Amino acid sequence: MAAFLQLNVRPINPQQFRRKSLPKLSPRLVTVHCSATSPSKRYTITLLPGDGIGPEVISVAKNVLELAGSLEGIEFLFKDMPVGGAALDLTGIPLPEETLSIAKQSDAVLLGAIGGYKWDNNEKHLKPETGLLQLREGLKVFANLRPASVLPQLVDASTLKKEIAEGVDLMVVRELTGGIYFGKPRGFSTNENGEEIGFNTEVYASYEIDRIARIAFESAQKRRGKLCSVDKANVLEASMLWRRRVMAIASEYPDVELSHMYVDNAAMQLVRNPKQFDTIVTNNIFGDILSDEASMITGSIGMLPSASLGESGPGLFEPIHGSAPDIAGQDKANPLATVLSAAMLLRYGLGEEEAAQRIETAVLDALNRGFRTGDIYSAGNVCTFLVNFFIYILLPCYY
Repeated sequence: MAAFLQLNVRPINPQQFRRKSLPKLSPRLVTVHCSATSPSKRYTITLLPGDGIGPEVISVAKNVLELAGSLEGIEFLFKDMPVGGAALDLTGIPLPEETLSIAKQSDAVLLGAIGGYKWDNNEKHLKPETGLLQLREGLKVFANLRPASVLPQLVDASTLKKEIAEGVDLMVVRELTGGIYFGKPRGFSTNENGEEIGFNTEVYASYEIDRIARIAFESAQKRRGKLCSVDKANVLEASMLWRRRVMAIASEYPDVELSHMYVDNAAMQLVRNPKQFDTIVTNNIFGDILSDEASMITGSIGMLPSASLGESGPGLFEPIHGSAPDIAGQDKANPLATVLSAAMLLRYGLGEEEAAQRIETAVLDALNRGFRTGDIYSAGNVCTFLVNFFIYILLPCYY
């Protein structure tokens, strides 16, 4: 069977290609033909475009999945549902029951981004971010995997010196459904002086620490066998328990080298010597902060995907960047974090390793050919905007 895709393609410079040049493309509708296998497997994917640049990057990732699937004998049924600010505008709440229900019934969930200036002054229960927390809690996804690798093609885009950034390849395993973001008591009150106060509680139960620790040890086993547990055990009781439980679980994984680091030191070491890290496991708030810091080592937060997994049910896959409302609708967004999240969806959510590798190879091929969005652009490359990177999956069909 043949796969037919219609792509809006911008003019490109054929001289950028190292192999046989493609026919010169004009900014018009182009039909690409490539042989593909008949679908033998079918999956239902819930798409949550969300806000800001979310719909733009999800559109690209959807096309990528459809194309990679057609080449690997996989058929996808996509269901678009509102979440975040988009859901607030439609239904008055950030996570409609129907959205969560559809997501639970699917094989995997792909999220774009949520939030924006429009809803900043909403009460907490009506903020887009509340919908994301409710989604994670509803899907029971407690383990967030955030890889941060400096690709050779983008080493010059890193904010660090080349000799520091080159070769960095680490994984942050973040606990996602516990800690200070969910702990109780929380709220607002008045202190003994009559002043208004806001308070939150950092709390972890042993089982929450044990299950994320096992995910982290197993991730380290598949990588270079080193795990660094990040906490603040010199100050926080919750971190003291965290360290004790991680050390207890370590006995189950004698092949993994375990170390510990306070979070303030870890933040410094990520900038000073990031290559010392292989796999990092940490709590919800520390993981939120450290993974964003790690993203800038790679050159742009627009490059980093993530996978959120539970013990059962569909996983949640999303770029770690925000909704970037200042560039939404301007065709400037970098879609690669979402495209790579789609690859993680295939690998971790569906077990489709070959399709995942096909997407990752296509991304590297596009970067090798010099294509960049503005956030990763450097002299000598082709500055495109929301480019159809997935066309490179088809390149072998031209030769």
